[in-house]
Amino acid sequence: MIQIGLSTWADHPALSVEGKPKSTLEEYVGHFPIVEVDSSFYAIPSLSNVVNWQHQVPDNFKFIFKASRVMTLHDGVDGDEYLTPERRIEFTNFKKVMQPLIQNGQLESVLFQFPPSFRCDLTNIRYLFEIRQMMDRIPISVEFRNPSWFTEAVEEDTLSYLERLKMINVIVDEPFDGNQGVPLVLQVTSAKKAMFRLHGRNAQGWFTSGKEWRKERTNYRYSTDELTELAQWVKAVSERVEEVTIIFNNNGNHDAVDNAKELQKILGIRFEGLGPVQMDLF
Repeated sequence: MIQIGLSTWADHPALSVEGKPKSTLEEYVGHFPIVEVDSSFYAIPSLSNVVNWQHQVPDNFKFIFKASRVMTLHDGVDGDEYLTPERRIEFTNFKKVMQPLIQNGQLESVLFQFPPSFRCDLTNIRYLFEIRQMMDRIPISVEFRNPSWFTEAVEEDTLSYLERLKMINVIVDEPFDGNQGVPLVLQVTSAKKAMFRLHGRNAQGWFTSGKEWRKERTNYRYSTDELTELAQWVKAVSERVEEVTIIFNNNGNHDAVDNAKELQKILGIRFEGLGPVQMDLF
């Protein structure tokens, strides 16, 4: 099975029935069977919000939640002891609000997107093990931003370790210059699930900081030829796993919807049981 979704449901004017700048979750579910929730990175959502979102989607709709910035060490760490009492509480609170989705089979995974500073060393290798312990059996997907995890010397060990921890290696498409970003690694670490996250190929925006860096780094529109190549990669991976999830994060200029719809067309797949809002964008 192949499923396609976007990062966040709100920032997609093309999905808005009334042409508003922001789309709603109810509008989003008329087009895609899965969504990545980005807001959980900045703050753990309330239990009431999670239940409210759950009530707005079909029973077969899936959520990917980003682990909070505290859980992925974006909050700054002093010393080599990551699991402080405060961080343990963050994990506990995060797991609590995920329970309604877990009980209904709607939590696809929790995405741990680590900062570029999270390099391959013994402390960080240990932290991955501690994450698995803290998260129990909750599905975890891991996206590295430091290329040290995928050098020729350690790539095989990295993938083997993720497999032992029952963590999904996120296959990323993003700019990579050898020192910044990470390469595309078409390897899976689970027989059940694989995940692609497509950030676009805007190298100038990706590697340059500025006032609009958050927008510019994902300001990219995939061409039909590029999407056709991506479709070949997806098909190859789908032969090795039960389920492939593709998340488009190239939305700096609102290109994610069109690209996701075009990839769906290239792959020749249909999504059954979508929400009530139906709108042909092609």
